[in-house]
Amino acid sequence: MIERIHLRIVQAVEELGSLTAAAKALHVTQSALSHTIRKLEDNLGTAVWLREGRSLRLTQAGRHLLNIANRVLPLLGHAEERLKQIAQGQRGTLRIGMECHPCYQWLLKIVAPFLDAWSDVDVDVKQKFQFGGVGALFDYEIDLLVTPDPFFKSGLHYTPVFDYEQVLVVPKNHRLAGSEYAEPEDLRDQVLLTYPVATDRLDIYSLFLTPAGVVPKLHKTSETTEIMLQMVACERGVAALPRWLAEEYCARLPLAVVRLGQEGIAKNIYLGTRAGDEEEGYLKAFIELARSYDHPAGTTPISR
Repeated sequence: MIERIHLRIVQAVEELGSLTAAAKALHVTQSALSHTIRKLEDNLGTAVWLREGRSLRLTQAGRHLLNIANRVLPLLGHAEERLKQIAQGQRGTLRIGMECHPCYQWLLKIVAPFLDAWSDVDVDVKQKFQFGGVGALFDYEIDLLVTPDPFFKSGLHYTPVFDYEQVLVVPKNHRLAGSEYAEPEDLRDQVLLTYPVATDRLDIYSLFLTPAGVVPKLHKTSETTEIMLQMVACERGVAALPRWLAEEYCARLPLAVVRLGQEGIAKNIYLGTRAGDEEEGYLKAFIELARSYDHPAGTTPISR
């Protein structure tokens, strides 16, 4: 019978690289750990690891166990935490994952009134801009995903919140500053500044440059919006951001906003949940608040 300790051992050995390190992390002796796995292997009739010198390599059965561990252990941990909170008279923690780097400031405006209204619910925001939000939802690492690029899949539910336009931000004296719109070819000789996200997930590439077969002269990344736009203001490059965020910075820095293409690039912000969870009281309240509260200037709330 597979038990939780078996999954923890397989996961710890894979993460830490050795039985010795795994035993130390799990607060057991190495001999006890080895005995536990040998007993499991005897019961299953197959090996979990193969020894290659001093290292261990997972067998096919071992890799299957590891996949199970990576899915099941976070779920069990979340269940235990949730049950403890219920026992203590608390509703729990709303864990929000962010796949929209510029949306953080908007999210703060939602969190404050939510915390006031739900005194027995905490909020934890995970700003992992390159993480797989869908996987995090399915693995119960988060309860709510803020994303401009929903991956529609059975078991998930997405609620649209507001529309916005993705635009190009250039220095105020840039040759494109007075243009009605920019063409992909205009960026061929430019340094493009973006958040550290895979290019196939960046709208400026997937919806503008790549279809036209254009690659910018250089692509640099920055995790901080403020630094990115300071770089643009100092004529170190150009950037693509939501119009509402770009225009906010234009009031403080010598920047200009240019439409991307004649038709522009229209985007939406969605809140993703596991199907059925959106009816959970505090989660439903957060979504309703997000749909109705103080949308950024230059955006369009999506009607019910």
